[in-house]
Amino acid sequence: MYLEHYGLGEAPFRITPHTDFFFAGANRGATLEALLYAITHDEGIVKVSGEVGSGKTMLCRVLMERLPEHVVTIYLANPSLSREDILYALADELAITVPEHSRVNTVMRALQEKLVALYAAGQQVVVLIDEAHAMPNETLEAIRLLSNLESNRHKLLQLVLFGQPEINATLARSDMRQLRERITHNFGLEPLVRDDIAQYLDFRMRAAGYRGPGIFAPAAIKLITAASQGLTRRINILADKALLAAFAAGGHQVGAKEVRAAIRDSEFANHPAPGEGPRPWHALAWAVGGAIAMLASVAVWHMVDQPVELPAAEPPATILPPVAQAEASPTAEQPPLSQPPTQPPTQPSPPRLEKLLAESQPWLDAAPPHRWFLQLLTTSAARPELVEAFLVRAHGAGVEPAKLRVYRSSLSGTARYGVIYGDYASRNDAIDDSRNLPPALRAHNPYARQVVQLR
Repeated sequence: MYLEHYGLGEAPFRITPHTDFFFAGANRGATLEALLYAITHDEGIVKVSGEVGSGKTMLCRVLMERLPEHVVTIYLANPSLSREDILYALADELAITVPEHSRVNTVMRALQEKLVALYAAGQQVVVLIDEAHAMPNETLEAIRLLSNLESNRHKLLQLVLFGQPEINATLARSDMRQLRERITHNFGLEPLVRDDIAQYLDFRMRAAGYRGPGIFAPAAIKLITAASQGLTRRINILADKALLAAFAAGGHQVGAKEVRAAIRDSEFANHPAPGEGPRPWHALAWAVGGAIAMLASVAVWHMVDQPVELPAAEPPATILPPVAQAEASPTAEQPPLSQPPTQPPTQPSPPRLEKLLAESQPWLDAAPPHRWFLQLLTTSAARPELVEAFLVRAHGAGVEPAKLRVYRSSLSGTARYGVIYGDYASRNDAIDDSRNLPPALRAHNPYARQVVQLR
C-alpha cells in the first residue's frame, strides 16, 4: 500500500523469509560462514538455537542457498514426525523405494546403502531440521542413530538442528547424553541491540529499493528496540505498521508517534509504550483515522496523477554490500566496472585485486588464529570484477589502504573471494573500530570474524 509513497520496489518488512533481505550484521553473517564451514568440513551434529522470531528460518534458507552444489540438502519442517516417519521422510527425499510397513532396521539399511552410493559419487547429504525443540524424544533418538551412519572413515550424513532455547533444556537431560555428546558445534542467535536494529532497519529499506535519507528517527528506533526485545520478526511487524502510520499521515519520517501507534496495534506488545499508560480507545481511533487518511492520500494521488516526491537527498552510497548482496549486479547509480570514479590527481590509485591478494598472503599465513578482523565482502571467485569494483569504491570512500586485505578461499566447498579489514586482539576491538569506518562501508554492516575461520 505504501510502496510507491516511499519509492520501494517491494515490501521491506514482510515476516516470511526472503533471502535477499538476509541481514549479515549482529553476527548473523559470521554464524552463516561458520555453519558453512562446519557442514562441509566437520563430522557430527550442529545445533542452532534462538528465541521465537530471532531469524532461525531465514538463516536456514540462506544456508540452503549458499551450500555448494555437491551437497544434497534435505529440509524437514515438521517437528512432530515419529521415529519411523522421519526415516521414511528421508528415504522419500532420497528417492529410496521402501516397502510399506518395513521395519526400522530395513529402512536404516536402505538409507545407508543410498548414502554410501552418494558418497562414492562425490556427494554429501545434509539434513536441516527446523523446530527441533518440538520433536518427540523417540524422534530425537532416531536422530542419534542417523548420526551413526558412516563409511569406514567418514560420516555419511550431516545433521543440523534449528530450535528454540527449549532444545538446550531437552538435551541437558541425562537420557539425552548420547545425543548431546554428538553435537560438535553450538550456535546461538542473540537478539539485536539498538545499534544493530538501526542498521537492520536501514538495510531492509535499501534492499527493498529505498534511496532517500534515513526514515526511522532515533526516538523511533529506541521504542522499537524496547518493544521488540531485539527479535527480528517483531521488528519487522512494528516497522511495517509504523511505515503505514506515517504514510496514512502523509509523511515520510517515522518518529515516536508512529511507533507508539504500531506498538499499541501489535498483540505481542503486552505493555504500554514507554511513557504512556494503556489507552485502547486511542489505538482504535488511530486505526479509523489512519484508514480515512490513507483513502484521502490515495484519492489526492490519483487526482494529480503524479507520484509524491521524496525529500531531496544526497545520492545513496554505492558500495557493494557484503554476503547478502555481493552477487548482485551493480545498480544504475554505480559507475561502470571498466570506468572507476575519477580520483583527484594527488590521490593514489586503488589496489588491484591480484596485487592485493599477493600483498595480503603474508598476513593470512602468519596471523595467529585467535586474531579478529572485519569482513567487508564475500562473493564468488567467478566474479572478480565485483571485488575490483568494491576495492575502487572502498578506496574512494577513504578506507585505510594498509588495513585492507583480500583472500581467496574454497573452505565452503565453493571458491570465493573475501575482502577484509584490520587486525584486532578481540571481537570488541573489531566492533569498536568498525564505527570508525567510512559511512559508506558502515552502511552495509561489516561483521567481526576470527582468523581461524579462514583456515
